[in-house]
Amino acid sequence: MLSEIFKAYDIRGTYPDKVNEDAAFAIGFGTATFLANHPERPSGEAGDIVLVSQDMRKSSPSLAEALSDGIRAAGMNVIDLGMCDTSIMYFAVNHFGCAGGIQTTASHNPPQYNGFKISAPLAKPVGGTTGLKEIQAIAEECGPRGSKDITGSYSEEDIWDAYRKHILQFLTIPAKPVKVFIDGSNGMAGKLVPKIFDGVENLEIVDVNFEITGSFVHEPNPLVAENMIPTQQGVVEHKAAFGACFDGDADRCMVTDEKGNIIGCDHLTAFLCDHFLSQAPGATVIYDLRSSKVVEETILAAGAKPSKSSVGHVNMKKLLRDTDGIFGGELSGHFYFRDNYYADSGAIAFAAILSVLGQTDKPFSELIEPFKKYPQSGEINFHTEDKDAVLAQLKEDYASKGKFEQLDGVSFDLFDNEGFWFNVRASNTEPLLRLNAEAKDQATLDALLAKLKPMLGEEAVGH
Repeated sequence: MLSEIFKAYDIRGTYPDKVNEDAAFAIGFGTATFLANHPERPSGEAGDIVLVSQDMRKSSPSLAEALSDGIRAAGMNVIDLGMCDTSIMYFAVNHFGCAGGIQTTASHNPPQYNGFKISAPLAKPVGGTTGLKEIQAIAEECGPRGSKDITGSYSEEDIWDAYRKHILQFLTIPAKPVKVFIDGSNGMAGKLVPKIFDGVENLEIVDVNFEITGSFVHEPNPLVAENMIPTQQGVVEHKAAFGACFDGDADRCMVTDEKGNIIGCDHLTAFLCDHFLSQAPGATVIYDLRSSKVVEETILAAGAKPSKSSVGHVNMKKLLRDTDGIFGGELSGHFYFRDNYYADSGAIAFAAILSVLGQTDKPFSELIEPFKKYPQSGEINFHTEDKDAVLAQLKEDYASKGKFEQLDGVSFDLFDNEGFWFNVRASNTEPLLRLNAEAKDQATLDALLAKLKPMLGEEAVGH
């Protein structure tokens, strides 16, 4: 049963049939055993501590309790941070200098889901290639809850004051009054935003869906266009400088300009380059390989170093750490920061946008417009039975015509001679191929898509 809930980057499934208290106990035991033997486990008492925290889902308290029992049954000590956003865990693991931590959350999934995000020492993510398989193997041999003696200790800590101080280090106080519209998606932003940003000078927040009830007015996933509608309408109605919609565990947000236009996360990465590079001239900036070519152009124009990452937070965080990059942006809405222990934070992304807009009289739409210079396809998914054959055919047709990369799927950059680039990558879990393309103009993009779509299979609706 556990094999069904262990995913590429985390653990998640429906409650209580797939994710339940027995599974949580076993996962706690497996994680604590894994962390106890981790090569980077800190020395001393801190190395015996595993942090736990939880989101607002109705099943989270009982799952977090069972998880804690499993950790303690493995002989490690638990510090419980209570109900909080996922990003506070990344801060807390470094704040305490401890062995790691586990957040009980299913992020943006519907309310019947729950799961766990696991952090190793230094808040390094534990994914399929960095420990999840080992944890699963230990958990499967654990036995049911109650089958082992609990030997580790349990205590609770409130670190919101330290967290607020940390986040506000990334904020330049607005030089003029700024109104912002925020949709909390009935998730952890309803706690995070007031705790961190209430009382900030010259900041007025108009909020919606901040009630934390364990159910959602809309799916807590801002990547789905219809979930952005309240933000798009609210920012116009209240004449706000920009709008933000957080996901369920508040580790990411999508934003709109003052007209309600959704800002692409690649354009936002380019927009934030000057802000972060002013603090670290010439530094490296990480970006998702699906990003607009304007991101690389902006980084180079600023005299900095662009570094392209494969998709996924495990990959983004590793590359940011390996290059000591100042920050990085991913199309999923996750933004990563060197001075946040190389981890992602929706609150810091929000603070950075506010820092820029609070120092200018120009509207967001005007500031973002220069970065929207190339037409994009967005991510299009295709049902494909023989993914390998399609990728091989693409290589044969395009690899010799421009720059060819196999960082994540296959990427072909023919921008200099034919005015386009595209990436095709396979889904890990479904018979799907995912296409992202961009061109110098709409006619070139249309011609490219007309050629590629028949090769890739039947377009998948709803993915």
